[in-house]
Amino acid sequence: MLDLQQLNSFLAVVRAGSFVGAAEAIGLSKAAVSRHVAELEERLGVRLLHRTTRRLSLTDDGQRFHARAGELVAALDELETETASRGGEATGLLRVNAPLTFGNLHLAPLWPRFTAAHPKVSLDITLNDRVVDLVEEGYDLAVRITNLPNSQLVSRRLATTRIVLCASPGYLATHGTPAHPRELAHHQVLAYSYWTGGDDWRFHGPEGEVSVRVNPRIRTNSGDTCRAAALEDQGIVLQPDFLIGPDLEQGNLVEVLPDYRSIELGIHVVYATRKHLPMKTRRLVDFLVEAFRRPGW
Repeated sequence: MLDLQQLNSFLAVVRAGSFVGAAEAIGLSKAAVSRHVAELEERLGVRLLHRTTRRLSLTDDGQRFHARAGELVAALDELETETASRGGEATGLLRVNAPLTFGNLHLAPLWPRFTAAHPKVSLDITLNDRVVDLVEEGYDLAVRITNLPNSQLVSRRLATTRIVLCASPGYLATHGTPAHPRELAHHQVLAYSYWTGGDDWRFHGPEGEVSVRVNPRIRTNSGDTCRAAALEDQGIVLQPDFLIGPDLEQGNLVEVLPDYRSIELGIHVVYATRKHLPMKTRRLVDFLVEAFRRPGW
C-alpha cells in the first residue's frame, strides 16, 4: 500500500520544482523529502524524477503517476472534508489573501474573534494589493475590492466603499481648491499605483462623465502612503472611504469637488468553487458576511 507521506512529499517536489522548496512548503527537512521520494520510487520499482544539478523533471512514468497521485490525494482530502463537514466542526489551515490597508484596518481586528469561535482552525494570512491566483497560489479565499468581472470564482459581497477625492485644508489654502476636475491636471496629486484608470481620473458630474489626466507628484502602491502624504499637505488623493473616512469626519481631510463623484467599489470575499466547499472556508465566509453587515465607515 502506498504511503501518504511519501505521496505528499513527491507531489510537493513537483509543485515546487526542487527538494528544498518542497521541504519548506510542507515543513520537513530536505533529507526527509528526498528519502520519501526515493522510498516511493523503490516501492514502485520505477524512476519518477530526472535529477540534474540544474533542475528536476518528471519521467514518463512520473508524469503518469503524478496525475493519478494528485487525483488520489485530492479524493482523500475531499473525503476528510466531507466527513468533517457532516460533523459540523471547522478544522484545518485556512490560507487567506487580502488587500494590505483593508486587511490591517478592518480584517485584523476580526481574526481573534474567528479563531476563538473555531479553535481547530488556524489562519495563514497574506496581505498585498496584487490580484493573486487562488488556485495556482494555494489560497482558500481572498478579499477583493473591485467591481468583479465575470469569472470562474464564487463571490459574496461584504460591503461597498466610495472612492473620494480629497486634500488637507493646508494644501487647499496654499494651492487653491479646484472648481472642475480638469484643474486637477495642474495640481499636485498623490496617485495609487494599482488604480484601474492609471493617471486618467474619471468622475461623474452635472455634465456627465469627465476625465482628466493627472501628473502625480508621488506615486505609490500603498494607500496608507497616499493618506499620510495628503495629511502633510502634499497633494490631492483619490482614496476609499474605508481608509480616509475618519479623516473626513475630523476635518483633517476635506472632500474636493463633491459634485463630481468617482466610482463606488464592492468589497467581496471570493473562493474557487461551491462544490465540496470545506467547512472551515464556509464558516469564514459566513463570519465575514456577518461582520460587515454594518460597515464601520
